[in-house]
Amino acid sequence: MIRDTDKLNALLADVHAWVREVAHPNEERVARDDEIPAEIVADMAARGFFGWSIPEEYGGLGLTTEELILGALELSQCAVAYRARVGTNTGIGSEALVADGTEEQKRRFLPRLASGAATGCLALTEPNAGSDASNIETTARRDGDVYVLDGMKCYITNAPIADLFTVFARTDPETTGARGVSAFIVESGTPGLSTSAGYRMMGQSGSPVGEVRFEGCRVPAENLIGGVEGLGFKTAMKVLNKQRIHLAALCTGPAIRMLDLAMEHAQGREQSGRPIIDFQLVAALLADCQTEIHAARALILETARARDAGRDIALEASICKYFASEMCGRVADRAVQVFGGAGYVANHSPIERYYRDVRLFRIYEGTSQIHQLNIVKQTLRRNAA
Repeated sequence: MIRDTDKLNALLADVHAWVREVAHPNEERVARDDEIPAEIVADMAARGFFGWSIPEEYGGLGLTTEELILGALELSQCAVAYRARVGTNTGIGSEALVADGTEEQKRRFLPRLASGAATGCLALTEPNAGSDASNIETTARRDGDVYVLDGMKCYITNAPIADLFTVFARTDPETTGARGVSAFIVESGTPGLSTSAGYRMMGQSGSPVGEVRFEGCRVPAENLIGGVEGLGFKTAMKVLNKQRIHLAALCTGPAIRMLDLAMEHAQGREQSGRPIIDFQLVAALLADCQTEIHAARALILETARARDAGRDIALEASICKYFASEMCGRVADRAVQVFGGAGYVANHSPIERYYRDVRLFRIYEGTSQIHQLNIVKQTLRRNAA
């Protein structure tokens, strides 16, 4: 749903220009230093990037799902680190509060996330709870007016720099699976909370990912999201269903960027006296990229509109994430092929960096194999309804 076409077009034009005037020229700097410069983060905050999906009454832009997707398609046409820096605030790091937080919790925390004054993260994954997110072992024991958290989270985007952690922990030790899991907001600096340094990773330099540990971490009971125990897994699924659509768009943006680079190279690179784009097998690689990008974009926007209309999109969200992440990997592989040797050498093009960056898309927020299983499960559920 698009509420104001002129207003949205102005936002998209601003993002489009920012990506080309600020993000692209600084990509190598971000990769080299493994961080986004503070002045660029401040610029992103000033432009409202951190608050896209946070409701207007809490300082955000209150974008609908369709509007968020269109913005994400523009913002992600650059190094993955940029969108990861704001993505937890306007995605998984705020959505639990937006969906299920109490009014007091929303007023307390969401304005900080929307302005970029605080960085959020989603602390869900554990060593034994990845694809099976219901197997959470982190515990939260009630002790008067606080909950005492103990456990460990891993592979958490922005954990090393986060100010607000959305944490899922088991409040009922007698239960297993999804039952008995609750969600909390934990602030950095809380005694008993610690984070690791960022991992050394295959790609996505500039996007810190690390571990979160809770050792007797005393969290005020008022930070229990929604104020009710046992609803954490339902909250997590609400977050992930929306984020899977969002992430699908964030997979499509880099694919657009890689195709642009490959098209430019194919028109300028000559062999046998003519541009390589004139060779049918090279043109076929580019055509396949464009076709799959268009298919992903159409699928994602259709699903976004369905969510805005209030329809159940659990099936479609998995389809979007599965198709777009796999599509992006195929585009990356074809782009390297079009570049040839230059595509393998960092000195010659950014394609090799994009190739490494986008590999993670098929793993986080549900591996492709988990989404394949979920697609069948959700199809059976619908057929039985």
